[in-house]
Amino acid sequence: MSTDKPTAARTYLARVRTALADLPANEIEELLEDVRPQLAEMEAEAGAAARVEDLVARLGTPESYAAELRASGGYPPAPETPETPTEVVATVNPGRLGPRLALWGLLFCAAGAALVAFYTAVRFDAKELAGMLVLAPVFAVSVAFLLLRGVEAIRDLPEVARARAMVKSMREDRSADRVLAYLNSLKPAWWVVCGVALLAFGLLLMIRNLHAILLLPVLLVGAGLVMWAGPRTKADGRMLWIAVPVSAFVAGSAFGGLGAAVNLVRDRTYSSNSAPAYASSTYEDIHGNEALRYGSHELTNLYVFDANGKPLENVYLYDDRGRPITITRYGCEKDTGTSQMTGQDNQFPRPKVVEGVQDDRGNVNGYNGYRGYCREDSGVPFAAVIPKAPATSGTSATPVPPTKPAQPTK
Repeated sequence: MSTDKPTAARTYLARVRTALADLPANEIEELLEDVRPQLAEMEAEAGAAARVEDLVARLGTPESYAAELRASGGYPPAPETPETPTEVVATVNPGRLGPRLALWGLLFCAAGAALVAFYTAVRFDAKELAGMLVLAPVFAVSVAFLLLRGVEAIRDLPEVARARAMVKSMREDRSADRVLAYLNSLKPAWWVVCGVALLAFGLLLMIRNLHAILLLPVLLVGAGLVMWAGPRTKADGRMLWIAVPVSAFVAGSAFGGLGAAVNLVRDRTYSSNSAPAYASSTYEDIHGNEALRYGSHELTNLYVFDANGKPLENVYLYDDRGRPITITRYGCEKDTGTSQMTGQDNQFPRPKVVEGVQDDRGNVNGYNGYRGYCREDSGVPFAAVIPKAPATSGTSATPVPPTKPAQPTK
């Protein structure tokens, strides 16, 4: 840095020092020990055109930053000076509605992103990601107020101050402080994990549905943003609006994937260790009504033949207790031209319902029209050969006529 002209970092640091002027000089130097390299790094990133306003946009005003240093060091707030009238304070802090909308909008979007990712991973279906569209307007409002009011207005909120005080009290506990220090040391690796996890998430969804490839560009951009913005969150609070939602999404998908894996292992273990399954007494179709099954196949129709292979009509079926074997009957609905449930009975056989699409020329399954086509085909779609009972050995198939009794002779 040049010593002829004050730089942006020196000007900002001087104002911070002025705001801390009521503290002992050695303690001020201790508080500013970590501030100097941070300001120098920010100034280097901005280049030769760095201004104090750029540092204010990223760290807040020097006075608010000095207040944060006081709170982190456990010092009392700066004494009020008579030169700061109430009107000036009112203009500096015009209201808390905008900052609160920015803060709570961020937290709401982070929680929503975690839930969406969780359900997407558990159900392994990319369609669940449509829930992110609900969060988009809330996130847009949050970012708008962030850009309008800045990070420093959010830092001045009472709830943020209470959170900082809670962290400070935890740091006073040595065990908790060690945990926080360990977590802070994992931050650089966490941003890389987030980027890789997003790409892996998209590739896994493609296994289930190839159309999920459309999500890969979005996830690729998200991975790049979080790896870029994550390390800058300490210097620039605005980067939290990128890092926090993405981190929540990755955490939610991780828990959802763990739950899906547990369910898969449990189902496989149960299926391998359980006893052979026998058919239950009641089966239900898609409408929740009782249904018949032959093995694993659901029966929707039954055909009955006599001993000569002739199909029987209007047959009513009952079980061994005299109860009718009633299942759902389907038929064509005239208005929509589709198959509909028409009731339940135990009469067999039923007409076979055939659905399709009919075009303008009357062709079924055509491509030029959109009219529904449905018909009911009666009759038996196959021929049955009834086996004959074999003749019993030692008996004649031809009946022997009875003989007349002998007449007595005269």
